[in-house]
Amino acid sequence: MSLISLKDIYKIYNVGGEEVRALDGIDLAIKENEYLAIMGPSGSGKSTLMNMVGCLDTPSSGDYEFEGEKVHKMDDNQLASIRNRKIGFVFQTFNLLPKATAQHNVEIPLVYANIRREKRLEMASESLTSVGLADRMHHKPNELSGGQRQRVAIARALVNRPSLILADEPTGNLDSKSGQEIMDIFDLLHQKGNTIVLVTHEDDIASHANRVIRLFDGKIVEDVNK
Repeated sequence: MSLISLKDIYKIYNVGGEEVRALDGIDLAIKENEYLAIMGPSGSGKSTLMNMVGCLDTPSSGDYEFEGEKVHKMDDNQLASIRNRKIGFVFQTFNLLPKATAQHNVEIPLVYANIRREKRLEMASESLTSVGLADRMHHKPNELSGGQRQRVAIARALVNRPSLILADEPTGNLDSKSGQEIMDIFDLLHQKGNTIVLVTHEDDIASHANRVIRLFDGKIVEDVNK
């Protein structure tokens, strides 16, 4: 069974009286433990597709199922619940709280999940240790390098043990060495059984995935398994 199933997905915006099809009839199935890269030029629809897969947006029409749950029929509270329980997000800009320690940043999804404090601290510590930051738990973001900040973001994405890790240009703000270290972490997570969807415009980053889809004008124009 597919972890994710998108069938005939359209996302249509009305811009200045004109209809813009950001997604134009997308069919996509993503299996468990797949490592998928989404590529395409600016304006191709890859960010819209990522928002759709991440339950940050809903389609204008079409069916979206996540682990058998009908996402396209959900209200905002149900979408928020899926995002918190089942999806770990990693963004280009890290999105960390500047005045909070690494450990507290990683704890945040567990606060929303109503997990008691003692258990939260334990889970956050485990998650940070898994990305090589056991010695940086009590540092704030301004005391960490860019690569370390992105590791904190990955630890936060992992802490709820989600079904899916969704990464949007995760190396975009990093130098090449830090970027390679981050991609090594994603490779290891995939080997451990995580499902990863990566949005990138860089071929060398996409080469880590075992499947690459390319979008153009809101349509999938290429779908290649490696």
